[in-house]
Amino acid sequence: MREAGAAAGRIEGKSAAYRLALSEIGALVDGETDLVANLANAVAVLRERLGFFWVGVYRLDGEDLLLGPFQGTVACTRIAVGRGVCGACAARGETIVVPDVHAFLGHIACDSRSRSEIVVPLRDRDGSLRGVLDVDSERLGAFDEEDRAGLEAIASRIAGVWSRDDGGAPSGG
Repeated sequence: MREAGAAAGRIEGKSAAYRLALSEIGALVDGETDLVANLANAVAVLRERLGFFWVGVYRLDGEDLLLGPFQGTVACTRIAVGRGVCGACAARGETIVVPDVHAFLGHIACDSRSRSEIVVPLRDRDGSLRGVLDVDSERLGAFDEEDRAGLEAIASRIAGVWSRDDGGAPSGG
């Protein structure tokens, strides 16, 4: 499986890959109102453009994160807010970069091949937490500040895909 560095090449290449992904996601979600279609296309673009081992969305469902569209191996279906990297991201409301998932207290091993992870909060246009964007790599230390900036920009861009009647009551974060 391609890794982010291999797919994106040099640092300048990774920046270009994120810019291209952001542009493609924008073109796909503009004018489309279906949440699942928009999230599915967003994660497909991320996997295709950046070669991630696993990328997906967990939607906030009460006190849990419920698996949404993803690309990769079989995933955990439901994660309690506050548990694991995804749950910690939802509880804190901020991006979490984990260079070595085995060193993260409470990490949930949905796939034992995952070695590093970045999780970005997903908010609607009003700033209410709606879920998280989860990206895993088979390599240790695969994610850096460039990944954080790129994925946070994409998370901001897809904020408009959420509407008040999508997937449970919004949470303040």
